[in-house]
Amino acid sequence: MQLPTQRQFAMVAGEASGDLLASLLIDGLRPRFPDAALVGIGGPQMIARGFQSWWPQERLAVRGYIEVLRHYAEIAGIRRQLRARLLQEWPQLFIGIDAPDFNLDLEAALRGRGIRTVHFVCPSIWAWRADRIEKIRAAADHVLCIFPFEPALLAEQGVSASYVGHPLANVIPMQADQAAARRALGLDEGRPVVALLPGSRRSELRYLAARFFGAAAQMRKARPTLQFVAPIIPSLRADAEALLAASGMADAIRLVDGRSHEVLAACDVTLIASGTATLEAALFKRPMVIAYNMNRVSWHLMHRQQLQPWVGLPNILCNDFVVPELLQDAATPQALAEATLAWLDAPERVAALQDRFARLHAELQRDTSTLCANAIEKVLQA
Repeated sequence: MQLPTQRQFAMVAGEASGDLLASLLIDGLRPRFPDAALVGIGGPQMIARGFQSWWPQERLAVRGYIEVLRHYAEIAGIRRQLRARLLQEWPQLFIGIDAPDFNLDLEAALRGRGIRTVHFVCPSIWAWRADRIEKIRAAADHVLCIFPFEPALLAEQGVSASYVGHPLANVIPMQADQAAARRALGLDEGRPVVALLPGSRRSELRYLAARFFGAAAQMRKARPTLQFVAPIIPSLRADAEALLAASGMADAIRLVDGRSHEVLAACDVTLIASGTATLEAALFKRPMVIAYNMNRVSWHLMHRQQLQPWVGLPNILCNDFVVPELLQDAATPQALAEATLAWLDAPERVAALQDRFARLHAELQRDTSTLCANAIEKVLQA
């Protein structure tokens, strides 16, 4: 083992949402550890802050049991190589950013050899896979929680944890400027806008984009004045363009590279894949229809382990079906179109939802970067 000549923090963020979380954590660490090397696997926002990504983040962005199995050899190989390199370089701390299927096993291996570990974002043991608590206990010296009820649940299981707020609650303004967002995107300010967010993973695009584009076609027939815009991860643009061309809606749906926050600020309603983006939509106070579709075997396995009746984060956090969820076979283009259009005809329902989302926004606001840095300092001093 060769110890690094400078302080080194290793991180792994396996997808776009983790890149955002990690970038805010880095913002908190930099003032306290200005000379620290930041290494591992990360995305563009992390790299812009001086992070050295040893593998492209997209190599880990796979979701669903069957999809993971298809890529298992590659992902497992990356993890083995990363573990070996980290044990050679011996960072002062390893921080796993979400991606529990990849990070928890890696954390456990590193912690077992004496490297301190932090896991940022408590796995959803309160929603499904409660059996994961044993793995968390073995993997993490400390867990940084983004929802206020999580530290108490972890404490009951002997896991040290801190509530740091949800980073998105500070990134997203309490009141977004819809008109400015529309101008920035080149949209007509006077016509309704429907945002289509079919996901940030190739597997999500494969299972959802055609349904979303088909729903848009039906909505366009019902309301020709609607504008449609879909933010797409740049690396998936070619896939999205092919699916859009096949749908016959290439002239009606505008694809934009990234810019999901601008799109959510600009829209009146969004049709959106289940995941972190649904919380982003809630923080923008936008009505939504949550959809998901995946490989049937993956769906069956995940559905059996579900502990709550909700899948979407806004519904889980509000403890109610405040927005519709159309999952698997229920996510037909017709059903998606009808549920999305229904929001445009219900201004009182939209106003009530916006009020509930404003209260949720306030509940999640904290100085996340500073709280993360405080917790990490305590781990390093332990």
